[in-house]
Amino acid sequence: MSHRPSSGLAAVSTALLAMSRHLEVRDVLKTIVASARELLDAEYAALGVPDDHGGFAQFVVDGVSDEQWRAIGPLPRQHGILAAMLHKAEPERLADVREDPRFEGWPAAHPEMSDFLGLPVQDGEETIGALFLANKRCRAAAPAGDGGCGFTAEDEELLSILAQHAAIALTNARLYERSRELTIAEERSRLAHELHDAVSQKLFSLRLTAQAAAALVDRDPARAKGELQQVAELAAEAADELRAAVVELRPAALDEDGLVHTLRTQIQVLDRAHSARVTFDSPGMRALPAAQEEAVLRVAQEALHNALRHAEPAVVTVSLVRRGPGALLTVRDDGKGFDPRTVRSAGRHLGLVSMRDRAGGVGGRLTVTSAPGRGTTIEMEVPGG
Repeated sequence: MSHRPSSGLAAVSTALLAMSRHLEVRDVLKTIVASARELLDAEYAALGVPDDHGGFAQFVVDGVSDEQWRAIGPLPRQHGILAAMLHKAEPERLADVREDPRFEGWPAAHPEMSDFLGLPVQDGEETIGALFLANKRCRAAAPAGDGGCGFTAEDEELLSILAQHAAIALTNARLYERSRELTIAEERSRLAHELHDAVSQKLFSLRLTAQAAAALVDRDPARAKGELQQVAELAAEAADELRAAVVELRPAALDEDGLVHTLRTQIQVLDRAHSARVTFDSPGMRALPAAQEEAVLRVAQEALHNALRHAEPAVVTVSLVRRGPGALLTVRDDGKGFDPRTVRSAGRHLGLVSMRDRAGGVGGRLTVTSAPGRGTTIEMEVPGG
């Protein structure tokens, strides 16, 4: 491994620390790509985040200049080797990508690539991105890009560890960006709930991947394994502390001000923060049981997040009205809409599963109506006490 700028545990640690320093999604993506390229000593690296329409919402590259990237043209579609990463969720290690039957060529300005290594980035069973490397730098005896060397099984194992941590970093960055759209006090509770579901499980994964990294260290293995065991113990302690903190956190604004006032306050903040007009109406509402109020609040937050981040609407309207002893929440936008069947088949549910779970958990139901170019309406009906 002498051809790498660093090796073993030190290289992995450097990459993970670099990813942990950023909270903006775009910065995290750039750091993941740069870390992967440096760790495996590749000439090119890229990370694609899929959208819901057969393309990439984001595609970040390292090793290609801004001028080259502009000359290459639009973001790639999900086809060929790129599609394999996203739909099969399996690693791909090729001696020459150009000889693979799925290869469909590339634009004229695209650099020549030969040896290739790609892995999916997964959050649970969902593929949230795909990490690609090309043209491993070779020693002087074997020039790069000439078939003289390529990525190894060890490279694939290292990239697999990095991809698992990339999922953690990307998930945390998305949670951070979401938290900034709502008031700080209320979002603390929501973020804590999501962190409990996601990050505590990731910390457990960290213990496993740290143990896997120990097997890759060939210098002073006894000491390296001892250090990694300490990392595993610290991760376990952090998970325990996180669970304890989540138990103590409550949605204070909801408890003190009630559902209507809390929703109105948050929607006023969103109306000021976004170019879209966001309105709220709640004629004749009365208090609901605590569990129902929290479920309605969480679904409203998720629906508003989806509309403002993905739909590009001019207007978003939120209404909360009495429906017998219960209530009906409606979040409607005039944005670009989507095909719910396509979203389900692509494995990217835009929080719909979470919203349905919250509605069902309090005996309610959730209805989603949308079509491309015709906006989206989300309705949640909950029973009363």
